[in-house]
Amino acid sequence: MHLTQYSGYGLRALMYVGLKGEELSTIAEIAEAHSISRNHLMKVVQQLAAEGFVYSRRGKKGGIRLAAPPDRLSVGEVVRTLEPNLGVADCMRADRRCVLVEVCRLRAKLREASEAFLAVLDGVTLADLLEGPAQQLVMKELLGQEPTPGSVQLTGGDGPAPCFASSMS
Repeated sequence: MHLTQYSGYGLRALMYVGLKGEELSTIAEIAEAHSISRNHLMKVVQQLAAEGFVYSRRGKKGGIRLAAPPDRLSVGEVVRTLEPNLGVADCMRADRRCVLVEVCRLRAKLREASEAFLAVLDGVTLADLLEGPAQQLVMKELLGQEPTPGSVQLTGGDGPAPCFASSMS
């Protein structure tokens, strides 16, 4: 399955703020940490806030944080929200409707595959992506967040979180 850059940005933002706990994060710091467009990230974060995934506070001392504990945020739910047309072939577009649409079985199979993909993600929470102190330490270091005092540079073991490289839709 192909996730757009939009949902990739959303998942990256959630992992970033999940690592910071109750501390507020700014769009600028998340964009810088991930080397992504601040303007695109702002649109994604606005939707995450509107959908209740993050709490946002405006102003000079503003920022965002998770609206619920990481173990209550399903990756499948986030992807469904940010990718409303995931896995649906554009067979029915008015400007290029497929001539096989009435008899084709491909759409049903693509829908089935999409549902299976999302079912796997339904079993994954944000906490699963951030689980373990070693994982958190590595992720914080990679994202330029302040490491825990007395932390040791790790090699091997828990690797960085998954990356999402795709096109902006």
